Amino acid sequence: MQFTTKTLVLMAAAIVINIVVGQIVAWVKLPLFLDSIGTVLVAILAGPLAGAVVGTVSNLIWGLLFNPVAAAFFPVALVIGLTAGICARYGLFANLGKAIVSGLIITITSTIVSIPIVVYMFGGVTGSGTDFMTTYMLAMGTELINSVSISNLVQNIPDKVITAVVAYVIASGLPKNMTSGMPFFAYSRP
Repeated sequence: MQFTTKTLVLMAAAIVINIVVGQIVAWVKLPLFLDSIGTVLVAILAGPLAGAVVGTVSNLIWGLLFNPVAAAFFPVALVIGLTAGICARYGLFANLGKAIVSGLIITITSTIVSIPIVVYMFGGVTGSGTDFMTTYMLAMGTELINSVSISNLVQNIPDKVITAVVAYVIASGLPKNMTSGMPFFAYSRP
């Protein structure tokens, strides 16, 4: 697939948004990530492939520049872009309620992909805001994979729902001259 100039500019801006917001959240150690707003926005407007590219490139650049842990999670970012684009294709960003449903769907897919990375690459501890809950559950006798699964799911629900809603609000508020010609935006409208 070949991307238009408008799509490429949007993708570049989204990569910057992902890295800047993600790094601020990492520095503050919030129990959220919020590093996929740009990915979901691009997926809503330009489809799953563009969203997957933005997610992947964002995490790899972020990992090289600021946070090496982010690079390990590029498969999660890729899946977030794909899932959001598929949700957009099926009209699941047509209104606020559907955007929330999309956030829940993205939660499920991204959590499934992130669990093996957290468990097998990092032993359950990545330096993110979920580490406290994971450590607490381990101290209470819960197995590592279960601790990571539960803490990531609990964190991902608000994170991905907020991400989907913010991306939906931004996409809905963009002027028509910015969204005309975007291949998936028409599916995201009621």
